[in-house]
Amino acid sequence: MSTFNGIVSEFPDIRIDFFRNHPDAQPPLACFLSHVHSDHLAGLESFRSPFVYCSAATKEILLRLERYPCRINYANGILEARQQTYKQLAKVLKPLPLETPVMIELRPGQEIQVTLFDANHCPGAVMFLIEGDGKAALYTGDIRSEPWFVNSIARSPILVQYTSGIKTLDKIYLDTSFIEDIPFQTKAQGIAELIKKVLKYPADTVFHFQAWTYGYEDVWVALSKALKSPIHVDDYKLRIYGSLKARSSEARFSSDYHLTPESPALTGYMCGNTPKPGCLTSDDSVRLHSCEKGNMCEMAKRSTTVSIQPIVAHLPNGQDLAEVGVGGGGDDLQREAELDYLDQAGLEALLEMLWSSESMPEEARNSLVELWTRASSTGRTVHLDHGISSVDDKISVTDMVTRIVKKLEEGNRPTRNHEQEQAELPKLIQFPYSRHSSYPELCQLVDLFQPKDVWPCTVDPVGWLNNGTSIASLFGEFCSGNEFAHDAKMQEFAEQQMPMKMAAGDSQATTASVPISSSPPAAPSIEPHESNPRPIASPSLSTHNPKKFVTPLVETQSTSREDTPIAADADVVAADVLPAVPSEMPASLNKRSFDSSAEADHIQSDPSRRTPEQANSSFCSAISEHHSTARQEAYFQMLNNLESDEWRPIFLISTNDEHTTVDQEL
Repeated sequence: MSTFNGIVSEFPDIRIDFFRNHPDAQPPLACFLSHVHSDHLAGLESFRSPFVYCSAATKEILLRLERYPCRINYANGILEARQQTYKQLAKVLKPLPLETPVMIELRPGQEIQVTLFDANHCPGAVMFLIEGDGKAALYTGDIRSEPWFVNSIARSPILVQYTSGIKTLDKIYLDTSFIEDIPFQTKAQGIAELIKKVLKYPADTVFHFQAWTYGYEDVWVALSKALKSPIHVDDYKLRIYGSLKARSSEARFSSDYHLTPESPALTGYMCGNTPKPGCLTSDDSVRLHSCEKGNMCEMAKRSTTVSIQPIVAHLPNGQDLAEVGVGGGGDDLQREAELDYLDQAGLEALLEMLWSSESMPEEARNSLVELWTRASSTGRTVHLDHGISSVDDKISVTDMVTRIVKKLEEGNRPTRNHEQEQAELPKLIQFPYSRHSSYPELCQLVDLFQPKDVWPCTVDPVGWLNNGTSIASLFGEFCSGNEFAHDAKMQEFAEQQMPMKMAAGDSQATTASVPISSSPPAAPSIEPHESNPRPIASPSLSTHNPKKFVTPLVETQSTSREDTPIAADADVVAADVLPAVPSEMPASLNKRSFDSSAEADHIQSDPSRRTPEQANSSFCSAISEHHSTARQEAYFQMLNNLESDEWRPIFLISTNDEHTTVDQEL
């Protein structure tokens, strides 16, 4: 899943594939969207300006996307109308042609040249070549750089200057979903293996292909041709893929034009004056099915139906690398359960629940804290690796957490032995079909351009530090430069972690929270802009695992010891290691007594009474129990208003009877 924060250091006035605000950066003057998978849509639902440039296919698909519950409820007759998530962006999205340099004016006198290239990932997915002011950067988005694909890029007349050494790219922003040195089978090899397997079955066998997201369209076309059967899909898929075909006029015999190469084979075309159907159909009396689980037809539900499931690759050791949602899915065709983007309050509630659970092992608790804290810092949703059909409205948070713990224990990349077949004609057919590049394929792509630098778009900072992973070790030999910006950021991140790791060995850690921010904080999300990062220090979570860190909440974090200084800056947290807390007692976010709060308020009003330890402390960053009580009273009053027939107003502090005196004019 992408962790890229959208900032392109060579062109700081644009954003790519990330649409939340960055408090330390100027608002963008132009934005770009590579494709419709959900991990590239962060913040886009509430986005209003500036323009978002993308391919024509991406625009048409995005405007018709519906959340899983909405489309299932509509199919079941619960909703009367469709609810497209991004339909309000119709005038914000601006399609650009592929392989055509386009000049975009950012402000008067400042322009950039942008060229789109197909990314071999899913319909509408593109790379961006951005040029201007003597700089050039290539953003790949999600890409499958198979050998034939790299050869086609080398032949591009627009890229020939960069592939021949006439010009040099300043940086490639690269899809690093897979950085293990494992070769993948090509898509063609995977499809060939699948065709050989399905042809072994009797002629009346019904198959169901689990196309859980966009990017498996070539498999549909190949299966339909090999078995001479259309593919039944639900109405939602027909609407999505039907948008990739349009007519230049309303005339009866006018020709169609298609936004992607696979569109005619999927949705049909005109042959002279005769319309020809594509391989996708709404007729459920066929052998091939790809309807989603929440709206599956009766034929696909039969016990005799054979399932077809893609995996990433067959490994050399005889195991399979399973597909577990790598690369996201824009409102996936087969939706996974997700935890929505966590704000401060949501993350606090989860952490509080985790630390108060006595049945959960400490190691599992720490793993979950790290998972959610890191996910919150990226500004994206958290994929829970569960089909959404397995999660009903009545499931408790504790049960869901338990399921996630089991998934973590099983590992992130499950494998199985593909040589062990339970039967000659198994009920489940798996075939290799990765939508992301393998590490050898990435090396071939980088070697083609030999850029000055490479910036990874999928990073686990803690994992990279633990494994000693760096851009120099991955792609250094293929780059023309020897200074790598991401390695420098990782070095800064490592230096920030070192004092905390040393201090963690001498004290027991307590719970903490993450600072309120709409963009990734400096530690877990390494930003590629050139501004000096502000140091963020934070306590570790456990002495047994000192490599997992979270950052204390500035506004509400306080301790039970009065001699512990409170953080002075709401943006830069220079946190000392918190005092030890008994393991059987969950840490609280506010443990100061009323007396200490009153004393703090009195000291704040009289700076001369501050102790040396408190000289640089800001008591305004802590919430007193008086304010907490006021908030609690307002909360319960609102509940009473909702349940009773009478409405009692809840006044603001600035408008109630404590502030009735008219301010004197100056």
